[in-house]
Amino acid sequence: MSIFSLKPDPVVGIDISSTAVKLLELSRSNKGIKVESYGMEYLPEKAIQDKNIVDIEVVGNVINRLVTRAKPRSQYAAVAVAGPTVITKTITMDAGLSENDIKEQIEMSPAQYLGQSENSEEIEFDYQVIGPNDKDESRVDVLLVASHSETLNAYITALEMANLKVKVVDIEKYALENAFITLAQSMPEIDEGDTVALIEVGATITSLRVLGEQKGEPKVIYTGEDLMFGGNQLTEQIQARYDLSYEETNLAKRNNDLPDDYFKTILEPFKIDVAAQIKLMVEHYYKHSDYGKLSHILMAGGCASIPKLVDHVKDKVDGHVMTINPFSAMSIATRVSNHALMNDAPALMIAYGLAHRTFDKY
Repeated sequence: MSIFSLKPDPVVGIDISSTAVKLLELSRSNKGIKVESYGMEYLPEKAIQDKNIVDIEVVGNVINRLVTRAKPRSQYAAVAVAGPTVITKTITMDAGLSENDIKEQIEMSPAQYLGQSENSEEIEFDYQVIGPNDKDESRVDVLLVASHSETLNAYITALEMANLKVKVVDIEKYALENAFITLAQSMPEIDEGDTVALIEVGATITSLRVLGEQKGEPKVIYTGEDLMFGGNQLTEQIQARYDLSYEETNLAKRNNDLPDDYFKTILEPFKIDVAAQIKLMVEHYYKHSDYGKLSHILMAGGCASIPKLVDHVKDKVDGHVMTINPFSAMSIATRVSNHALMNDAPALMIAYGLAHRTFDKY
């Protein structure tokens, strides 16, 4: 969903993570979906902290370099926010209220509905009516989302430095979940009614989401507790062992340009550790939910591209384990590097979810 009511235009998805900026632009034709432009640029260390932009100028310059190189056709962007300054809450309101009535009531005192003490002038909010409340037919459930104005303004300013106009501001977890649902429905390996897990191993966090059916509709039915574990552990080990800077380490990892002993002494133990963490998350799912056996486990995030990581995970958990690729059935523009896109594909779920907004009526 968008937390702003904005006019529909083709958009380029811009995922600003803690380590990199990823750009993805999609189009649709009679032959299906096509990747029009793509690129990724690493961010300097600590440019993003707690999902907030710390140095707007630095991040804006990185986005500008990326846009200059990728040359997207659209000048409009979809971006996602996350972190402690982003609030999501489901509230209930009278079913008879019109859209305008709902908006007016929330606008009168958004902090009251959010259960926060912030000054209403310091937050931006939007909402979406989910549907009738399960316990009271006279009420409807409304998803209310908000973020500090300062957080949003930082993202908008950074994108404007690259001559991009923000048309959609999404919530990161919703962009990821919408991408998960869309892709799972299109994968021939997954049958209707299957219970499917998405495990994202990012730079700092490993997360688990499970997709199933509720009332005949695909929905994320379980979200595990995030683990503070990810690719940064691998980066720090490489830095310490080979005396490399943060930027040098990222470049060496991307170009696979590390000493021979790296694979045995650092990478192999890291893969074993990742698999062990995933095993714990899956075991926790089975212990604390009754949604049934996972038929498929899809691996996403930057670490999912590590060779043979899937094999380690297969040894630890049941179910069909595979690395997710949002672009396996898409055509790719000739100016896009197919090799780079396929290598980075598992890390592009949020960018895919944002770029897919081109096809939405928002």
